[in-house]
Amino acid sequence: MYKSIEATAKDIGMPEYQIMKYIYEGRIKAVHDGENFLINSAQFDTYHEQLERIKEEIEIWRNTPIPEDMDVKDED
Repeated sequence: MYKSIEATAKDIGMPEYQIMKYIYEGRIKAVHDGENFLINSAQFDTYHEQLERIKEEIEIWRNTPIPEDMDVKDED
């Protein structure tokens, strides 16, 4: 499904100017219909999957208890 820049920016949580910058750099593929850029939203499926995986890993990291300190003697 093709979306406008505004809808894509809202969907992936980036500002519109950054989406435009990525289009001009070639990092985001888009179709120009003469007036607007249209972006195929399927190219962000991997992005969403990786974002969810990273969020899960951060949550696991936050919930992992800190191990107790080893009894290290300070030898001054």
